[in-house]
Amino acid sequence: MTADTSFDVAHLAHVELLTPTPAESRWFFEDLLAMRVVAEEGDSVYLRTWDEYQLYTIKLTGSDAAGVGRTSFRASSQQALERRVAAIEATGLGAGWADGDVGCGPTYEFTDPDGHPMGIFYEAERYAASDDDRPALKNQASRFPGRGVNARRLDHINYLAKDVEANGAFLRDALGMRESERIRLDNGRFAAWWFHFSLKSYDVVYSDDWTKHGNRLHHIAFAPDTREDILKAADIFLENGIHIESGPHKHAINQTFFLYVWEPGGNRIEFANAGARLLLDPDQPVVEWTEAERRKGQAWGMKTIETFHTHGTPVVETPGH
Repeated sequence: MTADTSFDVAHLAHVELLTPTPAESRWFFEDLLAMRVVAEEGDSVYLRTWDEYQLYTIKLTGSDAAGVGRTSFRASSQQALERRVAAIEATGLGAGWADGDVGCGPTYEFTDPDGHPMGIFYEAERYAASDDDRPALKNQASRFPGRGVNARRLDHINYLAKDVEANGAFLRDALGMRESERIRLDNGRFAAWWFHFSLKSYDVVYSDDWTKHGNRLHHIAFAPDTREDILKAADIFLENGIHIESGPHKHAINQTFFLYVWEPGGNRIEFANAGARLLLDPDQPVVEWTEAERRKGQAWGMKTIETFHTHGTPVVETPGH
């Protein structure tokens, strides 16, 4: 049965992306995705999707290599934050309290077993639209940009992990995440594991890192409004020289309509539309896929391409593949 504390985390709040090409990556997010710059500090620029209620969605930081910095989650209340901090501390992976990033209150920092930096907070500044992006409808955060991909919100993050089970169990126990789907290999191990906080089918995923390097990113995903937006996005990326890795197509797992590209810094970015699929059942059974079922490919038969298993950031050598 689902415990009430399974809703202690409201949602995936924002992600820090590391890039060795900060100017080019900024162009990708600001011009092609129509995200808005809200702050700049040091080597970092903060950008928001157009219907993000918080101040920012991603923190883009110049770095020697691509990858993921700190991922932040927002708790659903101060009491929920305190419960989650206690659960994290019990795992031995807590790092302690820190001043919040731009627009965020006190943040408890920690890592997962793989070493991915994370944080959880409750207090958050709401974005206040200015005259040049004030929406016509008062129930959205800012004006619909009407250009580029029109990324509406951050959808999910997929980490590469040395041990999918260990990292997934950590999220389940420390953050109260619920399982939605998973892939079990013939040897009994999980190849990937999907988790969600509320009614969405997934918010965080762990995928097997064939390099066993640790602390790497598979991708982050943004949600536009429709499948048609993703089809248009493919043409936008084609015209602008962005590497299209896979799609547009439909996943079998969680049925997401998808497009994968590599932004100029090398990080994989997905554009995802799950249609009307929600997990309304609080006791939704976990869907498990076999190795044979996954060999059939995606929902409409397209095979999963090799780089989907081998490319991650930072880029490292893949032994034996």
